[in-house]
Amino acid sequence: MAASAAPSPQIRSGEIGLASWYGHPYHGRAASNGEIYDMEKLTAAHRTLPFGTMVHVTNLANNKSVDVRIIDRGPFIDGRVIDLSHAAAQAIDLIGPGIAQVRLDILSAPPTISADNAYAVQAGAFRDKDRAERVRGTMEREYGSARLVLRPGSPSLWRVLVGRESTEEAAGVLAQRLRVEVGPAFVVRLDESSGPITGSTLSQPQ
Repeated sequence: MAASAAPSPQIRSGEIGLASWYGHPYHGRAASNGEIYDMEKLTAAHRTLPFGTMVHVTNLANNKSVDVRIIDRGPFIDGRVIDLSHAAAQAIDLIGPGIAQVRLDILSAPPTISADNAYAVQAGAFRDKDRAERVRGTMEREYGSARLVLRPGSPSLWRVLVGRESTEEAAGVLAQRLRVEVGPAFVVRLDESSGPITGSTLSQPQ
């Protein structure tokens, strides 16, 4: 008798929060899923949604909407839920204000999602690698597991990711603990690009 396939993780719809957009210097560079980021295509970055997820994004200030495909990880600023490409931001009049309150509705998920889902909590992002390493060491001593992940850019950021949980809910418990004991923290999905280099809401770059 063949083993049944592992159930796909539940993907929540109706997330509300701030959207921002990104273009240069990321245009023409590899996104987190490996494809080259083209800021004039309708794509976006999200912290936890699987790559390939199609999302309907509605600007709650003007009710304009756009459909985007998740190819990247981010945004890496506290309080924001999605980073849109330049083209997607233009479609919902986001270019001028730079940020806006939006609603995210899932249109479709990838046909197959790896059963090896893993989540961590981002506890900081730093331009200075030495400072990031000191924070990582503290997090490892306090919480048992922490790593650094480089986010290339201008400037590049060293992200401190704490823990490794098999469900988003379990990572959320850790994130809540970190918020109480340390400060801003948010849940992120661990992809191949988030593998150990030395790892939710994220702190501002410091």
